[in-house]
Amino acid sequence: MTREQRLGRVFVELADTLVDDFDVIDLMHQLCDRSVELLEADAAGLILADQRGVLQVMASTTEEARLLELFVLQNDEGPCLDCYTTGQQITNVDLGEFSQRWPRFHAAATAAGFHSTHALPLRLRGRVIGALNLFCAQRSTLTREDIELGQALCDIATVALLQERAIRSGEILAEQLQSALNSRIVIEQAKGILAASAGLSLNAAFGLMRAHARSNHLHLSAVAAEVIAHTLTATDLEPANG
Repeated sequence: MTREQRLGRVFVELADTLVDDFDVIDLMHQLCDRSVELLEADAAGLILADQRGVLQVMASTTEEARLLELFVLQNDEGPCLDCYTTGQQITNVDLGEFSQRWPRFHAAATAAGFHSTHALPLRLRGRVIGALNLFCAQRSTLTREDIELGQALCDIATVALLQERAIRSGEILAEQLQSALNSRIVIEQAKGILAASAGLSLNAAFGLMRAHARSNHLHLSAVAAEVIAHTLTATDLEPANG
């Protein structure tokens, strides 16, 4: 499959979320996954502002990326935060050249094995609701075309989050984002339970839940709730043979 064909498929995949009652959490993970795939990064994390404007980690492709994003928020430092604050893209960041600007982030990122990063805002008409951070093990340089592609992915995800019905009603938007944040907590709890009970990594546990949710047309939070209630086990989540 050519890159152009893959691009077309990805945009159709993201556009399919522009319907009522879509799974917000899965959308954000799709954005991270596809950005890593198309922009040749090694990991991605996404932060989103809640109804009070407090940033939360909402999605990541690896546990290392999730922990690094948490570190960024706890220490109030890093390109992702600057991207969210300014609404501007911060790309092609060689961490070795920015150790003085973000010393704590530089130390944490390099300890996690990353040496360059890119940050893209989730924004619509001047309104910024979050940011996507891409992490690279090697020095990575995105072309202008790459950056425009990454921003387009972020834009379509932002449109999905800020649907017309939500734009018309701040209360609906707040409820939607708060629901996503609550779901994130449930999903993290379920990941831990599944990982501990089945001897899986956190990434593998999440992958099982996400695959089960998709194949059965369920929300991730609903699957997570069943894992927490012990009505779904790792065996139940394994895909059927054949």
